[in-house]
Amino acid sequence: MVGGQGSIAMVDRSSREQIGWCLFYGAGIIGTLVLYGVLQERIMTIPYGDDGTFKYSVFLVFMNRVFAVVFSLCMVRLNNEEMRNSAPLWKYLIISFSNVYASTCQYEALKYVSFAVQMVCKSLKMLPVMLWGIAISGKCYDWKDWLVAAAVTGGVTEFVMTGPTAAPTDRASSLLGFCWLLAFLALDGLTSTMQEKLFKEHKTTKCNQMLYVNGLSSVVSLATLTTTGQLVPAFGYWLAEPRFLADSLTLSASAVSSQWFIYSQVKEFGALVFAATMNVRQVVSILVSYMKYHHPITVLQVFGLLAVFAALFCKSYLGMQQQTEKGE
Repeated sequence: MVGGQGSIAMVDRSSREQIGWCLFYGAGIIGTLVLYGVLQERIMTIPYGDDGTFKYSVFLVFMNRVFAVVFSLCMVRLNNEEMRNSAPLWKYLIISFSNVYASTCQYEALKYVSFAVQMVCKSLKMLPVMLWGIAISGKCYDWKDWLVAAAVTGGVTEFVMTGPTAAPTDRASSLLGFCWLLAFLALDGLTSTMQEKLFKEHKTTKCNQMLYVNGLSSVVSLATLTTTGQLVPAFGYWLAEPRFLADSLTLSASAVSSQWFIYSQVKEFGALVFAATMNVRQVVSILVSYMKYHHPITVLQVFGLLAVFAALFCKSYLGMQQQTEKGE
């Protein structure tokens, strides 16, 4: 469906205009998500005033989801889509639970490992996605997919085993950080698999799914904050530290802005172009993190990074080649 819409949208444009819009959307995705990553690291690792570092990860998830609900409502209205849920609410709720706690694990990991380590380990996401796909949807994967997954795993392993990985905080513990990252990968893989299943089984639109998943995620994150006694201290910190308030609002705004660029690029140019854009975003985010926060890195870690991104770009290239062959 996405590919078809993209083809229709691009027919009315010249090749130069197509390239211009693709670069515009790509730059928007990279710019907003790089800003999002910089703010993530700032919020979770550097103290604000005398109140210390921010400890309530679920609060950031809650903020992001509330902003995303507003964005989704605007997109549903703009596209004249129905407000009614296209799939049973309990299916949206499964995605919401996994989405909220995957995001929470991601934030918690930054307390113990550097942002660069987090970004590199996210490259392993394709492996749990493949495993969940086999378990839930009975999928079969080509040997090339397994080869790319093995190359990424090898590169990530080299990166984390051959140099510093801990976050620059007093409580940094790489082992605990990797546990949070493993939980993130498992939950995020489940989220992606269930979202794909909903698209196929119930023909949900992207906006409809975003609206209900983010709406229920807001409820889940708010309930978690309330039951764990974090809601009041989190809001107290938010109001007491004006710099944190500004950073957290900018974090949520950048996350929502990236959704518009992502939605537009996927709709007009397809998922494979988006995947290649996200690969570039990972490289840029890691480079910016190293330059801004002065993380140490070894030569062997550089080789590990090169192996990871070479495998990811190879996967994007093979995907585009297959799409071209199908089009012919």
